[in-house]
Amino acid sequence: MATRITGPFSFWSENPIQIKFDAPLDNAKSKFDSIVVVSSDISKISPPETSFLKSFLELLKNQKQNDSAFEDVETFLSPNISEYQSIKKLVYSPTGPLNRHYDDVRRFMEAADKGIKRVLKAGAKRPILAVLYQNPNNEISLKYQHYDIASALGAAEAVYVPLEIREDVPDKASKIEALGYTGIGSMQLSVLSGIELGRIMCRDIGGSDPERMAAPNVATYVKELFVNTPIQVEVIEDQAVIEKEYPLLAAVNRAAKGVKRHNARVIFLTYEPEGPCEKTVVLVGKGVTYDTGGADIKAGGVMAGMHRDKCGAAAVAGFLQTVAELKPKGVRVLGAMSMVRNSVGSECYVSDELITSRAGVRVRVGNTDAEGRMAMADVLCHMKEKVIKDNCPDPYIFTIATLTGHAALAVGDGYSIIMENGPAALDNVGRKLQSAGHVIGDMFEVSTIRREDYEHHKGKSEYEHVLQCNNAPSSRTPRGHQSPAAFIILTTGLDKHDVNSQIPLKYSHIDIAGSSGPFPGIPTGSPIPALTANFLLNL
Repeated sequence: MATRITGPFSFWSENPIQIKFDAPLDNAKSKFDSIVVVSSDISKISPPETSFLKSFLELLKNQKQNDSAFEDVETFLSPNISEYQSIKKLVYSPTGPLNRHYDDVRRFMEAADKGIKRVLKAGAKRPILAVLYQNPNNEISLKYQHYDIASALGAAEAVYVPLEIREDVPDKASKIEALGYTGIGSMQLSVLSGIELGRIMCRDIGGSDPERMAAPNVATYVKELFVNTPIQVEVIEDQAVIEKEYPLLAAVNRAAKGVKRHNARVIFLTYEPEGPCEKTVVLVGKGVTYDTGGADIKAGGVMAGMHRDKCGAAAVAGFLQTVAELKPKGVRVLGAMSMVRNSVGSECYVSDELITSRAGVRVRVGNTDAEGRMAMADVLCHMKEKVIKDNCPDPYIFTIATLTGHAALAVGDGYSIIMENGPAALDNVGRKLQSAGHVIGDMFEVSTIRREDYEHHKGKSEYEHVLQCNNAPSSRTPRGHQSPAAFIILTTGLDKHDVNSQIPLKYSHIDIAGSSGPFPGIPTGSPIPALTANFLLNL
């Protein structure tokens, strides 16, 4: 049984409190035991006389006069303010400078994360997060206009508890009892709750070990969590159906299907809005529950961490969780999770095999460690067919995957990469998603799919239409994160829906190998915030 995600963040109290900046801390709120203050410069913050923060800020300002490192590191104090005896711990977590062209809203996210972690180490259980930002003219810069969402998401990340711990170690199932928030921004608690519930679901699936979140268990978890929600769930578990309808996925599944608990699943998630539908968002996620590399086995210790190869599918489920909470109007959302284990053994698929895709494209396998594109391609083809058959209004089609090590090398940790086909590029899908992500701290870079990428995957002989992969890892292949997007387009028939076709379809591939989170560590939940900001909130 999956542990239910409850509350507006599973870690908040049953009735979380959002405290206004200028409100006194009345008796009902005296249950809080600590305050974490996040600011770029505490000396520039002047709270109203009625604010409960006034005395605490004066204490911090006095400390700053005697500490030259005050705006550089987290500061812990034990306040003794008679009006607020319940507050025993005070942490100041500075954002650092915000006046340089390359600074961004992650300053707030990171400061909130560090501040909450520091106060938790001090034993706090009921902190208030106070995020204070004003420029000299008391105006919020457009660059930081959603600092409140970003900082609250940083605090949320600090208090997440992994699913296995919640299930197996009850006394550690929660790091805090309640979390208050105060600031001068306009954050809506329902928006923050929706985004974080999606990230929790994504972390649960993406971060859990390869047995707890083997494909059948992912299906069970998803079905349980979407009971009594607007999300419809369909699970394809018949292995014969998978072999017939999704032959490329079935090839990856071949070595695993002899082990029942590792059998592949294709999970479809559907949200139908109330009223007329103006836009359709289609998401297909890579859900490789464990990647051994297959016959091209990962050697030299690089197999560790490969249970995280399901973070793309986890993000799809998480985004649908956010959709379930926000219930957007006018937007239809279709999700698909390609859940499979890339095992090794006598049944595993091997390089040189010829497999015909759902779209009728003959594919020659070049490297069994390029299984992610195989897992998604036929499922994406299915979704393409559905979009056309249902005449979906204004469709935006995405694949999301921890697909290539090259992506992380190209742009570094913490960044997703988006690549567009012709119709998506004409609509600036990548730039729009990048801009939406940047205002709440979910960072993107935009790459371009070039003619060389398509040529790289053209069949090298009469036997095949498309070559799946070369024989080298993506990290040692020029254009190693762009060319897989070309393979997906060619193999699914999306190349027949380019700008000059009768039915052009906007397709974008998102590689989250660099943004999905550190290992060891907790998954980030990217790109759920950016997708939410772009398609549900129009930020």
